[in-house]
Amino acid sequence: MADEGRRVLGAVLRAMVADAHVVDEVIAAARTSPEVARLPEAENRRHVTVLLASGLTSFDDPEAALPDEDPVAAALGADRAEQGVPLTALLLGVQAGRRRALEIGVARAREAGVPDRELLDALLHFDRHAGAMERHVINGYHTAQLELARTARDARTQLLRRLLHDGAAGPPPEAEVRQAGLDPGTRLHCVLSAVTDPVRARALERQLDVPGALFGLVDGRFAGLSPRLPARPDATGDGPLLLVSPAVPLDGVPAVHRLCAQALPAAAARGLTGIRRLTDLAGETALAAQPALAALLAEELLGALDPADDFHRELARTAWTYLDLGHRLDLTAAALHVHPNTARHRLLRLLQLTGAADAFDDPGVLPTLRWWWALHTWLNAARP
Repeated sequence: MADEGRRVLGAVLRAMVADAHVVDEVIAAARTSPEVARLPEAENRRHVTVLLASGLTSFDDPEAALPDEDPVAAALGADRAEQGVPLTALLLGVQAGRRRALEIGVARAREAGVPDRELLDALLHFDRHAGAMERHVINGYHTAQLELARTARDARTQLLRRLLHDGAAGPPPEAEVRQAGLDPGTRLHCVLSAVTDPVRARALERQLDVPGALFGLVDGRFAGLSPRLPARPDATGDGPLLLVSPAVPLDGVPAVHRLCAQALPAAAARGLTGIRRLTDLAGETALAAQPALAALLAEELLGALDPADDFHRELARTAWTYLDLGHRLDLTAAALHVHPNTARHRLLRLLQLTGAADAFDDPGVLPTLRWWWALHTWLNAARP
C-alpha cells in the first residue's frame, strides 16, 4: 500500500474510533445476536473497542508479524465464557460488528479519495489483524471454559441462569435445585446489579453470600437468589447499585428477574447506588416502559418551553422538584438552595408559560403524575 494511502486510511480509522456515532452503529450491529444483546451496553462497547483497536493496530505497523498473544482479546473471550454467552453467539456479534466497521471504513476512505486498489490492500491488513483478534478471543473463551468446567461453580451458575430465564428447557428438577443448595419450597429474593466485571462480581458474592443463596453472572450482570435480604435496603447508599425484589416462590423468579432488569436502567438514571428495593422503583420503572407516550406528554404540556433556554430549564427543574417533594414550597427551596419566594416566582412564571394550573392548584395524584412525568422527560431531553 502506498504511504499516502496508508496515512489517509489510518486517519480515517482513528476518526472512526473517536466517533461516538460510529461506535454506536457497530454496537448495534454486534447486538443483533440476542445473547450478546442481553449484555449491558457497556460490555458491548468494550467488545467494539477491542475490535476497532485491532484494526487500528494494522495501520500502525503494517509490516509487523501478527501477535502470538493478545491479552485484551483473550480477556474479552474469557469474560464472555464466564458471563454465559455461547461461543457461536459471541462470534456472530464479533463478525457483525466487524462487517459494519468495514462498511463504514470503506465508505469514509472512498470519500477521502483513497483509490480502490489501496483500499483493497488496507482491507487485507485489517482482515488479517481482525482474524487474529478473533482467534485470541476464541482461545480466551476456551481456556476460561475449561477452567470453569473443573469447578462446581459453573454448574451452579448454569442452574441460576435456567432459574432466572425459565427458557424452553423449563424449570430444572427439584433434585438439581437442592444439589445447588436451594430449598425449592423457600421464597427467594431476586438480586440484580449493574456489576459486570467477574472479579468485582465474585467480591460482591462473598459479601452477600448466605446459606441457601445462589449468585453468578447472568446476561453479563451480577445476579442471584437469596432466602433473606442482604441488608436493610434503606440502610446505606454506598457500594454498587443492587436491586432486591420481595421474596417470591421459585416459579415466580423469572418474572421478577425481568422486572429487576427493567428497573435497573431507571435506578441508574437517578444515580442511585447501594442496595435498593425493587418496589421503591415501581413508578419510575412503569413510566420508563412508555417512552413514546412520555415524549408526547412532554410536547403537549411543555411545548412552550425552549430546551436551549437556561431559564426555562431552571423553571422546569423547580416545578419538577416541587411536585416530587409533595407540593412543599419550603422543601423545594431548600433542595434548590434558593429563597422560597424565588421558588414561588419560578412556579408562577412556568404557570404563565404553560398553563400548568391543574398540577399546582389540584394536588390530586393523576394531575401531579402527568406533570411530574412530563417535566422529568423534558428535563432529561433538554440536558445540555
